[in-house]
Amino acid sequence: MTIETTSTGILLLILIMTLVTLVTRFGGVFIMSFVRISPRIESFINTMASSVLIAIIVPMAFGGDAGALAALLVTAVVMLVLKKPLPAIAAGILAAALVRYVF
Repeated sequence: MTIETTSTGILLLILIMTLVTLVTRFGGVFIMSFVRISPRIESFINTMASSVLIAIIVPMAFGGDAGALAALLVTAVVMLVLKKPLPAIAAGILAAALVRYVF
């Protein structure tokens, strides 16, 4: 199946991606409503969140450009100092933007 990249085609693609995202999000919650959350399962869920985050960050740290490296470094430092994620994320985005604008 091929979808043309016209205005209608792009809107159709966005609609399809939205539906897939909603089905996977709500489907996971629905399926987990039948599972008793034991300490072992809770530990798995908490660990899985960390491993997904690491899987996203590590390739950027080794293969990213100067903006990505600046964002990672600034985000880590601000997080360690303030211990609040939102200012750390904002500082990382600002650092990446500044480095990419200057260089």
